Amino acid sequence: MNIIVCVKLIPDPEAPPASFKIDTAANKVIPAAGVSLVISPFDEQAVEAALRLKDVNGGKVTVISLGMGLPRDVVKKPLAMGADELIILEDPAFEGGDSWSTAYALAMAIKKIGEFDVVLCGRQAGDWDAGQVGSGIAEFLGIPGITIAKKIEVNNGTAVVERVLSDGYEVIEAVLPALITVSNELGEPRFAALKGIMAAAKKQPVIWKPADIGVEPSKLGAAGRATKLVKLFQPVREGKCEIIEGENPAEAAEKLALRLREAKVI
Repeated sequence: MNIIVCVKLIPDPEAPPASFKIDTAANKVIPAAGVSLVISPFDEQAVEAALRLKDVNGGKVTVISLGMGLPRDVVKKPLAMGADELIILEDPAFEGGDSWSTAYALAMAIKKIGEFDVVLCGRQAGDWDAGQVGSGIAEFLGIPGITIAKKIEVNNGTAVVERVLSDGYEVIEAVLPALITVSNELGEPRFAALKGIMAAAKKQPVIWKPADIGVEPSKLGAAGRATKLVKLFQPVREGKCEIIEGENPAEAAEKLALRLREAKVI
């Protein structure tokens, strides 16, 4: 099997919220000092799903990431876990994109790779939480797309996927090639063994520019955006507390009921 996994590096979501700032004039997130980049957690589970398929069916796992100056020790983590190859789309033209231009760039890279059976993505990125890129890639490639998978099996050219619902799950079959987005219900990703870490340190990623995937820079990144960000802001949460008192519990309860009725809560 030829399996492709798309991963994104994001600021560590475990960092304190106060460390994140926004430039409201430019509608941009200000890079937080001291906050390291990590692989988006859902994408790491997509890597785990790929490795499980490889464990059962054999084959090759290729990882694709997009970004400028990605720290190699972080972006190589899938290699340390057991992936076979890492491709990075690294050029200023790829920067500042939205879901559309990012999905387009990744889809064109996948087309350049050529033959593949399964494309895996996280169900959504851990920073913007849009959950659109995976489905966009499937649309650009013209292949079936299944979202929010918690279990994936492949038999005789068909993927059998357990897809998460709000009240359980459903089983979907799709003829390969297909794209599947992976959810946290899949389970924890494996730890990278020392042997894998040492092997990953020796491997160098393949770097592709726009010309390598046959795309004009005007269709990528900020230049290729299909959406306009109107306003980016940090929500303000305010709370009020009112103490209801009474001579005894019954009187306090009566006053509380009246106050809740005035507030139209009951």
